[in-house]
Amino acid sequence: RMAARRALKAVLVDLSGTLHVEDSAILWPICFCPSSIRLRSAPVTIRFVTNTTKECKRDLLERLTQLGFDIAEHEIFTSLTAARNLLEQKQVRPLLLVDNKALPDFTGIATDDPNAVVIGLAPQHFHYEMMNRAFRLILDGAPLIAIHKARYFKKKDGLALGPGPFVAGLEYATDTKATVVGKPEKTFFLEALRGTDCAPEEAVMIGDDCRDDVGGAQDTGMRGILVRTGKYRPADEDKINPGPYLTCENFPEAVEHILEHLL
Repeated sequence: RMAARRALKAVLVDLSGTLHVEDSAILWPICFCPSSIRLRSAPVTIRFVTNTTKECKRDLLERLTQLGFDIAEHEIFTSLTAARNLLEQKQVRPLLLVDNKALPDFTGIATDDPNAVVIGLAPQHFHYEMMNRAFRLILDGAPLIAIHKARYFKKKDGLALGPGPFVAGLEYATDTKATVVGKPEKTFFLEALRGTDCAPEEAVMIGDDCRDDVGGAQDTGMRGILVRTGKYRPADEDKINPGPYLTCENFPEAVEHILEHLL
């Protein structure tokens, strides 16, 4: 089945845990490593895809630029963008349980008298009163929209709870299912490819999250390459079936494989 695949046209790259952890680049200065420069000059479209809800796209781009990454704004697709697209489509007024730094990505979206709940990673909002407010809205019929449901993510001082457990708590209490917009949803990966003239079978995804990055991409029809950086833990490969197309030590090794075997 692999042999019948079409030529590679796009490479999707996760950000947090694959290229950087908070304000530190992984394998600094990765942006200047020969493999990255060669990938830039290869005949493929590159998209940087992220579930991060800790900051708006503008701040994220600024952070990446300060770390030395050569990335253009149009190359980044975030789950915040996907959430905004869904809100505009549904024409609802959300209670936004997102980090205050992410709010600029929702500029212009009406939030008065909310009739929907949007939840991302928002530690300052995850207290009883706010969760109870969300709970009551959902009981009254408000849709629950999860920007993503990651169980945990990597911080400098170790692993930390993601929004997933809080989304699951609201689902459990209200007996409803959230609409998830970020990875590993197929719609997220297809949206990320929009405008690239590339089918999922012509794309590969590189990331440190076996379920959300690799499993989601492979369920969409892409190849998935897992890197042993960021949130990766030994035996993560066994968490999805089929397993990753490939597991590499880090991003440069994944790029080398793409350049040598997929182009």
